[in-house]
Amino acid sequence: MASQTTENPESVYDFTVKDAKGNDVDLSIYKGKVLLIINVASKCGMTNSNYTELNQLYEKYKGQGFEILAFPCNQFGEEEPGSNDEISEFVCTRFRSEFPIFDKIDVNGDNASPLYKYLKLGKWGIFGDDIQWNFAKFLVNKDGQVVHRYYPTTSPLSLEYDIKKLLE
Repeated sequence: MASQTTENPESVYDFTVKDAKGNDVDLSIYKGKVLLIINVASKCGMTNSNYTELNQLYEKYKGQGFEILAFPCNQFGEEEPGSNDEISEFVCTRFRSEFPIFDKIDVNGDNASPLYKYLKLGKWGIFGDDIQWNFAKFLVNKDGQVVHRYYPTTSPLSLEYDIKKLLE
């Protein structure tokens, strides 16, 4: 199981997830930070632009209390088929990404990660709760509350205003 949680989570800080190496990560270590949580894929048509822009955001704001949490997911077109080691190698070698990559998870369906079940609880528009594709983005404030959800086609750099506002 990729994630565990308490019965009634009050924030993303109530979750423990697995990192790409299989170690437990208590998300409370990110208390006080602005988080961008994304389901990622290595073989998607949006991979290059998303990772490039995510790296730019991370480089610019990581010293100001901003963190990106990337969760590989193979539910959309089987565009993340590799193992955790292969995914980490791809992201670190090809894109030189420094933000954390977590265990591969499901974001929809019966086996969806409890973290993603929590993230999707908001009222997010015409598509209902389900994640539509790779690179759906959730912006979380310093209190661990989801404040924005962005569609997969939303450019990471277009989130900069919202990120800066939450970092103030």
